Amino acid sequence: METPQEKLDEVQERYAHGEARPLGGYVRALSVYGAAVAGLIGAVASRGGPPEELRFRDLGLATVASFRLARLITSASVTSPLRAPFTRYAGTGGPGEVREEVQEPEGGHRHAIGELVTCPYCFGAWTSTGLVFGLALSPRWTRLIASVLAVGAGSDALQKAYSDLQAR
Repeated sequence: METPQEKLDEVQERYAHGEARPLGGYVRALSVYGAAVAGLIGAVASRGGPPEELRFRDLGLATVASFRLARLITSASVTSPLRAPFTRYAGTGGPGEVREEVQEPEGGHRHAIGELVTCPYCFGAWTSTGLVFGLALSPRWTRLIASVLAVGAGSDALQKAYSDLQAR
């Protein structure tokens, strides 16, 4: 009779099809995310529940801030020390950004975290969650922080546009 670990190993092997797909690491990352969301739901519930509605302008601000924060965490040169335990430098990226490769799995979690911290789309789910729950729990502070990030995104866009104009 197969042990549960042997069954999991079989699923992992069948799913991965020879590629580095550390399902166990993904399960741990999803567990952390789920626990964080559960904690945030509990915090909102303890304060009387979610707001009746979130204003469209707050959601727009949070959208731009989430974009900027996800890029800052996953690609910026200055945040590379945060990613270094899980990635390897692979060259320069866009302005102020680097390209990094995810390290090979060591038990799976390093690879899974490496994928999370180098993928702005993946990490955007985490930043979006934090900002929306922030709007529910502490809207004034969240708007302030989101405003800083949104202004940074606008500044980046203007710097890029200016550089493109100069290149012409």
